[in-house]
Amino acid sequence: MNVKLLTLSIAFAFTTMSAFAGPRPTDSGESVHVVVTATPHKGDQVPAVSSSDVNVFQGKERHQVAQWIPAQGDHAALDFYILIDDTSRDVLSTQFDDIRKFIDAQPPSTKIGIAYMQNGRAAIAQDLTDNRSLAGKAIRLPLAYPGVNASPYFSLSDLVKHWPQDNARHEVLMITNGLDPYYGIGDMNDPYLDAAIADAQRAGVLVSAIYEPSVGRASRNQFFSYWGQMYLNKLTQETGGQSYYIGFFGQAPDFTPYLNDLTNRLNHQYILAFVPEPQKKSGLQPVKVKTELHNVNLTGPSQVYVPANHP
Repeated sequence: MNVKLLTLSIAFAFTTMSAFAGPRPTDSGESVHVVVTATPHKGDQVPAVSSSDVNVFQGKERHQVAQWIPAQGDHAALDFYILIDDTSRDVLSTQFDDIRKFIDAQPPSTKIGIAYMQNGRAAIAQDLTDNRSLAGKAIRLPLAYPGVNASPYFSLSDLVKHWPQDNARHEVLMITNGLDPYYGIGDMNDPYLDAAIADAQRAGVLVSAIYEPSVGRASRNQFFSYWGQMYLNKLTQETGGQSYYIGFFGQAPDFTPYLNDLTNRLNHQYILAFVPEPQKKSGLQPVKVKTELHNVNLTGPSQVYVPANHP
């Protein structure tokens, strides 16, 4: 079943880098790790990607790939949170079986956590666990009254800032309408959205999202629906995840094709390591991962955190 992916015509066309410097030797220093997802341009088959097929750029500078490891076997560990908007409608309960099937389908190397967007924080209903039953039981009806979430982007920032560090991949699926009552709508300059993107990039967290209407008049307004999905698209593009949407009105669809697509993405990820250009100050740096392989697209965060180079 084809999955509707959010490909709105005005969505964030990142500037194509037309003139790159040639390959440069690896600098001495600490490597940076990035989770990259391989997807096919057409069809369902994802060809294997080797390190020789990959180019990584920090801005316009091309770097050598230090490591390119499939997220499989000993490197398959994944910490995955499902973050649900507590302003979602009760009808979300019709998706619970699909969400639980998604949880059950994940490999033993994946730990699942459940959290709810509540008053600007991520209210943890179930800490990360490899017990599928515990994770499934933590899914409950949303509170379903306007304003209880404060902002989905506050809750995402709260979640990633308190995420324990380990060697696993860190990823989030947000189920939300994407609207930020603290900023409003009408442009792409929401500072809370931008802060959440930066927090996720700094922590190395990939964020995917399923658009789900909330209670209140906003859920029945196509203009609000449009902007909520635009914000989620920006969030997921810049953190290396994927957006799934329902269009601009109507009931939430069957989540099954979305969750199946997400499972497929999780099964075709790689851990990239490269040594970045030395920086005087720690901070986020632009990164782009590309391949010239036919029928393969590589997706990762638009920026990664690079620590300062101290002599």
